[in-house]
Amino acid sequence: MFTVNPMPAQIPAELVALLERCETATIGHVLHSGFVDRAIRAVLPTKRVAGTAVTLRIPHADSTLLHYLTAHVRPGDVVMIDRSGDDKHACWGGVITHLMKAAGVKAGVIDGPATDFSEIVKVDMPVWCRGPSPITTKILGVEGQLNVPVCVGGQTVNPGDAVLCDESGVIVMDPKDAKALAERAIAMQENELVLLERLRKGEKLPDISGARAHVESKLKR
Repeated sequence: MFTVNPMPAQIPAELVALLERCETATIGHVLHSGFVDRAIRAVLPTKRVAGTAVTLRIPHADSTLLHYLTAHVRPGDVVMIDRSGDDKHACWGGVITHLMKAAGVKAGVIDGPATDFSEIVKVDMPVWCRGPSPITTKILGVEGQLNVPVCVGGQTVNPGDAVLCDESGVIVMDPKDAKALAERAIAMQENELVLLERLRKGEKLPDISGARAHVESKLKR
């Protein structure tokens, strides 16, 4: 059985640009939720991209609905794929890579394996997945769900969520919260540049961070 819901509204371009100035690890100083399992890793670790979540659930070996989606994706989408625990079949390979890149898709995030990594590198298509597999899905025409709430790497993802992906991982945010989180992260990154300059001039990190005071106060007790 297939479920196909409308494509979600896309997050504004200015929000995408703001998010792409952020490191997921900086947001990780603020949040502990929203991050997908760290075992879902970048095939191209130098990439940082943000966009709108388009969600897909394709269980077992049937990738019919992923093929269907390639005719509907838009520039700026991030395809988030729930594999329902299947870690054997690679649903994303060379052909999907070429089609998604041509459509302007920002990234694919797959809670399972992918294949044809050399094509992913050649086409320069950002993909996050659980590693490679030579065993692929098939066009079985059995089932799948498009643009429904899914689970990717233990994280609930809703169609239209804001997604940020980089070398450290993937975070999913409610678009209403994303701007404030991005602005806070950018401010922290700018403060880090000031910190590094202070360290270059000879100050010590434990003095700046307060770690020395904490440790020495405990030692005196």
